Amino acid sequence: MVSAKFVYKFYNVYKMKKLIQDMSLSAISAGFIAVLVGFASAVAIVFQAAQAAGASHEMIVSWVWALGIGMGVGCLGLSWYYRRPIIIVWSTPGAALLATSLAGVSIEQAIGIFLFVAVLTLITGISGWFDTLTKRIPLPLASAMLAGILLQFGLSIFESFAIAPMLVGVMLLSYFISKRLIPRFCILLVLITGTTYAWLTDMFDLTAIEITTATPVWVSPTFDLSLLIGVGLPLFIVTMTSQNLPGMAVLKSSGYAQQPISPIITTSGALNLILAPFGGFSFNLAAITAAICTSDEAHSDPAKRYIAGVSAGVFNIIAGLGATVVVSLFAAFPAALIATLAGLALLGTIGASLFSSVHNPQYRDAAIVTFLVTASGVSLFDVSSAFWGLIIGMLTLLFSAKRQPMPNANQQ
Repeated sequence: MVSAKFVYKFYNVYKMKKLIQDMSLSAISAGFIAVLVGFASAVAIVFQAAQAAGASHEMIVSWVWALGIGMGVGCLGLSWYYRRPIIIVWSTPGAALLATSLAGVSIEQAIGIFLFVAVLTLITGISGWFDTLTKRIPLPLASAMLAGILLQFGLSIFESFAIAPMLVGVMLLSYFISKRLIPRFCILLVLITGTTYAWLTDMFDLTAIEITTATPVWVSPTFDLSLLIGVGLPLFIVTMTSQNLPGMAVLKSSGYAQQPISPIITTSGALNLILAPFGGFSFNLAAITAAICTSDEAHSDPAKRYIAGVSAGVFNIIAGLGATVVVSLFAAFPAALIATLAGLALLGTIGASLFSSVHNPQYRDAAIVTFLVTASGVSLFDVSSAFWGLIIGMLTLLFSAKRQPMPNANQQ
């Protein structure tokens, strides 16, 4: 009689052989490019978020370590299990929200916020409430809140232009040319262009780069109710609406319509819960980088594109283990380069969010109010503007809802 242990061992050997057989250079390259583009376009925003919370250099390294390991385990495990290219990333809009909301917040309070978001995400995944929850918040208002959060990052491009006009000018030129010719690698080329110019003009010193493995730093959380509501709740909402929703759409539009989403949300929440004390602020489905791994360029056979997800997982883990190198490399860059890179990386998201927020006349007034309140940075009762923007926008929508016209007596 065949034992269960033998069957399990045989199944694992089969899965490993299948993995090796399905490997292709195009899929591995797609995974590498997805990780490279993700880090190049958004790691600067993570640094800004960590610095806003007063994180030390060692803590910033720990944040990148936690994010790299979390994304790596998520991509590798989910892609291998489901045989689909499932890409887990950190929430870039979430990092942007933290960068604007954590000023004056202690690092212990920030970790408390991350744990709060992890629990909400885990509950949402286990309960299957994701669809129900997101339907309660109109997409135009969620988009308007996101646009308000990201506005200052777009403005930072031109603030940096006043400080380093040549550097920013060269990066802008590179952005417009590459956006037209090879949009997929646009931000990567902007980074290369900016780095090359900074190198040639002695604007940064590569001798400051540390070649050591990362050491995670545990931070015990403290919880502040106003921060959980004012920062944690918007972080959860932004992650769900602007990251998981588009990520789900990418999967379904790429031919993986049968992919269950709740287990992915549950896995993201569990990773978040485990890694939050080390700086893993949020994990979610990717959209932009996922499109690289789910495209025909990754593999002509959709059934073999999961290799791109597996490879993205491996490269993310490598990036996490080398977090010290990543942090010291970006710390050596000029501030204007980092600010411009972050702003340009978010330019498309800002434009798409603005369009989505005002496209439907029914929600336009409420969306504009949401955008303005969020962008103002106003803080009431120690609760951030993102939360108040959404609340005031929802109230505006409620009071501006048009009543159905009463029937004319002559028509009865």
